[in-house]
Amino acid sequence: MKRAATLSALACLLALTAAAPSPAAVSSAAAPAPTPGSAPTAAAPHIQRPSATLLDAIPRRGVLRVCTTGDYRPFTYRDPQTGAYRGIDIRMARDLAKSLDATPRYVATTWARLIGDLAAGRCDIAMGGVSITLARARTVYFSEPIRTDGKTPLVRCADKDRYRTLDQIDRPGTRVVVNPGGTNEEFARTHLKKARIIVHQDNTTIFDEIIAGRADVMMTDASETRYQAARHPELCSVHPDKPFTFSEKAYALPRGDEEFRAYVDQWVHLATHDGTYRRYEAAWMK
Repeated sequence: MKRAATLSALACLLALTAAAPSPAAVSSAAAPAPTPGSAPTAAAPHIQRPSATLLDAIPRRGVLRVCTTGDYRPFTYRDPQTGAYRGIDIRMARDLAKSLDATPRYVATTWARLIGDLAAGRCDIAMGGVSITLARARTVYFSEPIRTDGKTPLVRCADKDRYRTLDQIDRPGTRVVVNPGGTNEEFARTHLKKARIIVHQDNTTIFDEIIAGRADVMMTDASETRYQAARHPELCSVHPDKPFTFSEKAYALPRGDEEFRAYVDQWVHLATHDGTYRRYEAAWMK
């Protein structure tokens, strides 16, 4: 009798177990039925692609919009008579545009507005001796660097031993000329407390202020001091091989467009390793 009761209870337990849904079945029932053509639920997470990338938009448009100041030889210079742009980075802009089946369109800007214009979408890239700074990098991307540089003095050759150090420059009576809104003004205001800082609005004629004796020193990138000294025998570049600072120049790009950034990085890498950039630089620095 006891054995019969045990067997009867076991049979009931087996029946209940068979009737209960499996965990997999419960999970399947809870999930919505897949629509035809949809990916299985076990597939890898979907990667969200950007809604648009300049890597596609520029070839479709046929135009690469380049923000450039046009006042910083040897990198970018706009002829006031013809409006035409020339310079190392102007040549590079043409090459980049060609690689994207486009032509360059230069968007005039200033050093104070450069990053804001790019961030606002007024251009696709900023070119023309742009220095990488952490402040700028909070707003835009930078490409792989095209060259290293650093701030160094440009003075009348008669004063080349007088203004070699920041201590020698930062004295009452020393007149330091700067162009507004860029890293030159930032450097001068950060490091000079006693010297007089003179803001000159036109960066294409700023060196005439030193030649004419209206200013004593300009501290700018070593590449620019070399260029100006080569064209003005009255001016000398002070220790350009050992500048006060270390910096790198690159091209500024819209923040968030990873595909365009990767393309420009690859293009810069090739141009700086196959001799293209050095060839353009040599043509301007000779």
